[in-house]
Amino acid sequence: MTFDVTAPMVNDLDAYWMPFTANRQFKGAPRLLVSARGMHYTSRDGRRILDGTAGLWCVNAGHGRPEITEAIRAMAGHLDYAPPFQMGHPLAFDLAARLVSIMPDGLDHVFFSNSGSEAVETALKIALAYHAVRGEAGRTRLIGRERAYHGVNFGGLSVGGMVNNRRLFGTLLGGVDHLPHTHLPAENAFTRGQPAHGAHLADDLERLVALHGAETIAAVIVEPMAGSAGVLPPPRGYLERLREITTRHGILLIFDEVITAFGRLGHASAAERFGVTPDIMTTAKALTNAAVPMGATLVSGAIHDAFMRGPEHVVELFHGYTYSAHPLACAAAVATQEVYKADGLFTRARTLEDPWADAIHGLRDLPHVIDLRTLGLVAAVELAPRPEAPGERGFEVFRACYDRGVLTRVTGDTIALSPPLIIGDGHIDQLVSTLADVLRAIP
Repeated sequence: MTFDVTAPMVNDLDAYWMPFTANRQFKGAPRLLVSARGMHYTSRDGRRILDGTAGLWCVNAGHGRPEITEAIRAMAGHLDYAPPFQMGHPLAFDLAARLVSIMPDGLDHVFFSNSGSEAVETALKIALAYHAVRGEAGRTRLIGRERAYHGVNFGGLSVGGMVNNRRLFGTLLGGVDHLPHTHLPAENAFTRGQPAHGAHLADDLERLVALHGAETIAAVIVEPMAGSAGVLPPPRGYLERLREITTRHGILLIFDEVITAFGRLGHASAAERFGVTPDIMTTAKALTNAAVPMGATLVSGAIHDAFMRGPEHVVELFHGYTYSAHPLACAAAVATQEVYKADGLFTRARTLEDPWADAIHGLRDLPHVIDLRTLGLVAAVELAPRPEAPGERGFEVFRACYDRGVLTRVTGDTIALSPPLIIGDGHIDQLVSTLADVLRAIP
């Protein structure tokens, strides 16, 4: 079967309720992508669109990699599905071993799911269950952080801290509290890399321990670098302080690395870059280069082994998904990891970090720019909001960039950039110059 993506539509756009989208605006002026290769999408009207966001933070190796495509094709013809409950297939075990080998020492076991949201839900459930099987069933409280994004399932929403994601869905999970966010623009504006100020904000965890009692807290979950909230790198010493406090109080530390894992910050993980190892790590997105949906939750040996008790014929953890370790996802992930290794992409962001930051911070004196933040191959261009219309200017910049052939991501009045790791100097120039032209033109 072949797909003619240029053929006239056989229906209208009304049936599809699009996620995280201004549906009415989009369907009035659709932005339709029909193919992708390398650093570019092709739009339905035949224009090449430079991908400044790696899709949604996920196509780290660039689009249309033939190695990944062929791996998926071959597996579809060989093993289309294998049940993950009480059964397995070899590639799932191969992939798990590969992931353990590149992640920080101590993260020794992998639980597969289908997305970042599910990877987070898995992490939270494992954290609660871990304390229960160890005889500390009173540890049921989860601690998230303001402005955090941990997916859209009920657990992730509950520990997340983005108000628009939460406001329509009731009280969510009980027993959840939040640390303060780390965005301190008065002290840290226009920072390259980790900001100097803000490590003290981790000490608020001590306040929550005093308020609730350490014996009630199961886990703390943070993004090492908050992405969806507008690219907030961790202050120097902040993650180290969180690790120290959680360890002292017997609280598990979870890193949500759905965005940061697999080369985005110049290492296999943010944990490696910052030298802080969590008890649990969530990954997804670039795990398969986004070719097939997949999530992976890595846990320490101590956590895994706590469940391996009792009669051997009894299920140790009553959790999982129909499509956990799906053969096509595993094939895509193994091929993706081989591409990363062959092309040296985990270190490429380190090589490009300085020229990338130079280019982004060159926007400092342009209209509307109130802050710039860069880390690895990620950037935030924060704009002054219009009075009484927050988010409007950012959305106009996003649309104008697309019209000029560059895809960006908008979150409020912040333009977030996270290009594929194969980006070249010419692409950086085009991306930044286009954004500069738009900023000069937008009122």
